[in-house]
Amino acid sequence: MTTLNLGILAHVDAGKTSLTERLLYAAGVIEAVGSVDDGSTQTDSLALERRRGITIKSAVVSFGLGDATVNLIDTPGHPDFIAEVERVLCVLDGAVLVVSAVEGVQAQTRILMRTLRRLRIPTLVFVNKVDRRGARYDGLLRALAERLTPAIVPMGRVRGLGTRHAAVTPYGPADEDFRAALADLLTRRDDDLLAAYVEDETAVTHARLGGALAAQVRQGLAHPVFFGSAITGTGVDALTAGIRDLLPRAGGDPDGPVSGTVFKIERGAAGERIAYARLFNGTVRVRDALRFGDKRESKVTALSVFDRGTAVPRGRAGPGDIARLWGLVGVRIGDSLGEPPAGDAAGHFAPPTLETVVVPRRRSDRGALHAALTELAEQDPLIGLRQDDLRQEISVSLYGEVQKEVIQATLAGEFGLDVEFRDTTTICVERPAGTGEAVAVGQKDGNPFLATIGLRVDPAPAGSGTRFGLEVELGCLPYAFFAAVEETVRATLRRGLRGRQVVDCTVTMTRAGYFPPASTAGDFRGLTPSVLTAALRRAGTVVCEPLQRFHLEVPEDTYGGLAPVLARLGAVPRTTDAHGTVRTVEGEIPAGRVHELERRLPGLTRGEGLLECAFERYAPMRG
Repeated sequence: MTTLNLGILAHVDAGKTSLTERLLYAAGVIEAVGSVDDGSTQTDSLALERRRGITIKSAVVSFGLGDATVNLIDTPGHPDFIAEVERVLCVLDGAVLVVSAVEGVQAQTRILMRTLRRLRIPTLVFVNKVDRRGARYDGLLRALAERLTPAIVPMGRVRGLGTRHAAVTPYGPADEDFRAALADLLTRRDDDLLAAYVEDETAVTHARLGGALAAQVRQGLAHPVFFGSAITGTGVDALTAGIRDLLPRAGGDPDGPVSGTVFKIERGAAGERIAYARLFNGTVRVRDALRFGDKRESKVTALSVFDRGTAVPRGRAGPGDIARLWGLVGVRIGDSLGEPPAGDAAGHFAPPTLETVVVPRRRSDRGALHAALTELAEQDPLIGLRQDDLRQEISVSLYGEVQKEVIQATLAGEFGLDVEFRDTTTICVERPAGTGEAVAVGQKDGNPFLATIGLRVDPAPAGSGTRFGLEVELGCLPYAFFAAVEETVRATLRRGLRGRQVVDCTVTMTRAGYFPPASTAGDFRGLTPSVLTAALRRAGTVVCEPLQRFHLEVPEDTYGGLAPVLARLGAVPRTTDAHGTVRTVEGEIPAGRVHELERRLPGLTRGEGLLECAFERYAPMRG
């Protein structure tokens, strides 16, 4: 048996979870198709998911397809939970991007497709809801080509479009228009196929075109478009055949070194931590000592893999498997198992730009709240915590307001804590304005520590992060003392002069000394914050706010009333262009003003305005 790890991705409400249900039903895994509205689906297991009718946490189910086991991962579509999608991308062999035939290409659709293409993840497009009033075919295909990728080809025709009797007929060898469209797409990137087609197009068989299509899909170069309805099931058989015939299977050597990635963590009935990991290479067995993360190691106490709809206990897991692992103490989302997998380890989406203060309703729960949020952040590095020691407050980072409900439900359900939130604010950062240096000599000038430290802060290029360097000899201090300084430098930079994280800087240790045998690492941890703060004061810092890149499409006759609103919100248009009755505007806007623009746009554009935003950069705050 082979394995295919398949992601289902889409803008919210396009029908991802309904499609997952239909695929499971068609494979015989479930006896009836569940309903998102009724809260009866397989993959939406959280109470909040069932109540809101949206996917919040990624979920894994499996089904058989020919000689393959498909591990199907249903991901959130709401932009507030883009971090969940981030975690899943690194474990996929292929993806299905779901688009609504009514709403068409939406903001999240474009972000997802752009990322899938950049990562060369083989992707099929499924246009859902062909049975809904307002469903489109030709116009939607044009939108897909213009706004997602020109490398698309429709795989079937729809009869009764926009009615409950809508039906899909796949194209076959006798469809000359389809054959021509397919050949036109494939010959753009296949010189041998082009030469054969030019010499004698009748000699290029339907089977050869199908083989070339599969090859280009697996390289992320072509994207077949399937039409259908997850609710009625029409067109789903053709999509299933496309998944079987066009997407690649997982590879890997079961006898090689273990390599995998943890992409999800959940708690079991007894509160134990269960890690979901995709294995790329090697074999993991129960009772194996498994290395993960930053040189940590634990013994696997239990293991299960997904098979025919659910996870089943097994003694081992091999390449391509998604395994649930017990016993990995301290494991975090994003940890590598064994050898780190090859590929892009960087983030695929923008960082969160909002934050809120979490406050316990009972003052006596303050300590428990801090411990609970710290534990959640240890499990998930994408949960950003910021401690304000002066106000004794904890802030958590957000992509959007709906995340507050998830944090509140998690704290209540897992830790028994009742919390509330302050108003959401924008996450700003600090950048050094210049160079600053400071030195503290051990037991001189009021320095109570048995340590000497000199630090210099220099600005670095935007987006480069922070770096710690040395201008002293490595042998002048024990290694543990250098490690203590670097660790404390990074912790101190998270607070900055104005309580914001300092980014895009280099901190260099310019002087070092100690008093053997009395000095300890604690002396260097205690002294570093004051020296670094003094260097930062001499350098000065500039508070920078996040800017979003925006793309607006509005009726031409409404732009006159919209332009002054954009100016009041601090938006700076960079390009503007009119196409018939539609005006397109692109530019930058402070992230903290996007919500207000979203709220006002429908009234200013008769409900016809389309807004897409994505993180662009940090810039000095104005005003």
